[in-house]
Amino acid sequence: MKTYFLLLSPRFFSLLNRIQRGEEGSVYKLLIMALVALAFWGAVFFGFFKALAYFETAEGFGRVLARKLMDMVWLTFFAILIFSNIVTALSTFFLSKDLEMIHASPVSQENIFWARYTNTLVDSSWMVFFFGLPVFLAYGIVFDAGALYYLNLMAVSMPLLVLASSLGVIFTLLLVNIFPAQRTKDILILLTIMVVVILYLLFRFMRPERLVDPDAFASIVSYFASLSTPASPYLPSYWIVEVLWPRLVPKTYSESSFFLMLITSTAIASAVIASWVSNFVYGYGFSKSQEAARRIIRRGSPLDLLAYLASRPYSPASRSIIVKEIKTFFRDNTQWSQVLLLLALIVVYLYNFSVLPLKKAPIPTFYLQNFISFLNIGLASFVVASLGVRFVFPAVSLEGYSYWIIRSSPISLKRFLWTKYWIYLPPLLIVAEILIIVSNYLLNAAAFMMIISTITMFFIVLGIVALGIGLGAIYPRFETENIVQVATGFGGLTFMILSAIYVAVIVILEAWPVYTIFVAQMRGTPLSELKLLIIGLCFIGVMITNILAVMLPMRIGLDRLAAREAI
Repeated sequence: MKTYFLLLSPRFFSLLNRIQRGEEGSVYKLLIMALVALAFWGAVFFGFFKALAYFETAEGFGRVLARKLMDMVWLTFFAILIFSNIVTALSTFFLSKDLEMIHASPVSQENIFWARYTNTLVDSSWMVFFFGLPVFLAYGIVFDAGALYYLNLMAVSMPLLVLASSLGVIFTLLLVNIFPAQRTKDILILLTIMVVVILYLLFRFMRPERLVDPDAFASIVSYFASLSTPASPYLPSYWIVEVLWPRLVPKTYSESSFFLMLITSTAIASAVIASWVSNFVYGYGFSKSQEAARRIIRRGSPLDLLAYLASRPYSPASRSIIVKEIKTFFRDNTQWSQVLLLLALIVVYLYNFSVLPLKKAPIPTFYLQNFISFLNIGLASFVVASLGVRFVFPAVSLEGYSYWIIRSSPISLKRFLWTKYWIYLPPLLIVAEILIIVSNYLLNAAAFMMIISTITMFFIVLGIVALGIGLGAIYPRFETENIVQVATGFGGLTFMILSAIYVAVIVILEAWPVYTIFVAQMRGTPLSELKLLIIGLCFIGVMITNILAVMLPMRIGLDRLAAREAI
């Protein structure tokens, strides 16, 4: 046991040292991160609270929906936890840099396994557990549950985390013995993204909002019997619901003690089985993880052609950076496979406009269509910003330790940053214009709204890309091992906040002028000189905001990168 805690101590003391050292701005960063996390936590709680309160208004039937929703939530958490543990176990058991030193020390394999198992469990479970609490807190408040409900909630949560971690570790141990660890990681990331995309599309196309639509109750009643049917008794989510539901609805009969012991004993058994599997296969799997990946170099591939065509309009100095950026993007599965999520996001975003029930609204359809078309500028901009934080913001950090090669080349920092800007601008412009044009077409928006939306979106993308590159230069993380983590840090959060403020300012400045011009066109009345003056000033404000959004981040980012070399 002493050796086990000794293996866990480096992470604990490193965290403690970072807190005690109190790096510059750490308190400020921690405060912002905490506020954003609490805001998201509150939003999840509010959404589930309102949904459950609405279910309670439908006597009898509402509780069936609430129980079904609880079952779906636990099953979703269980699936997410398994995928998270699989990806995390690859790093903790096979790809961590300190493993060679640990294996060379006089420590038993059993102690190494349990220490790494604990790291995997904590790293992959804390976020799901934290953001799952508001869901079940909402259940407790709506159903006026007593203290026994919350005690049972804690009693079933830990076994579920252990069970998911054990399954993820076992799957990873077996898979690494089939494929090298580096290749396994690529396969798992791609597989995870494909599963998420498929589930996301299926869930959205099922239109679950119909379950809370009063006009759809007539068709839902026919499914009452199927909804009342319990889920598979072999799923852990079913066991958990059987433990918690009697604490929410006391008159419900259930053998809760039996199911509590069932999930607890299953979790313990799964951890023991994971340890046994590790004793047999871990050594061979770790040896395979040290093998170098094979690279096949081919000339004249489609990727070379794409890089050549994309870099052709630029100068020779910028051309080399563009070619490198394109090839790096497509060779890294963690980068290009995100395109699947992008496609799913675009499909679902556009699908939502095709199913909007505009004819049921009390506002005339024509005015509502154009009102939504204007608001769509903000919605589409937030979608583009979410893509920017994933692809554009990490662009500078993506150089990693090879950044010194860029700096030792005859390429200035200014050219380096602006080349990055022109690399990512065309793809985001294409995506943004597709979103705005197709969604306006589905809304049957007026020609004026189509034109103003398209032009506004064009200039907003200019600013969002500049914010991404500029803030990426202000908050670079060249030492990171996983480029995905760059977007989730303080810099990525700052980018999203500033992007939201930037888009909000543009939409607010254009709201009154667009409304005034639209109404004047519909009524066929001319605009007064005063209104024309105010409209002109508003659009001048829009242009100034866009210029500042492009130039300021790029300038500050350039100065920060130059200051790093002066230290």
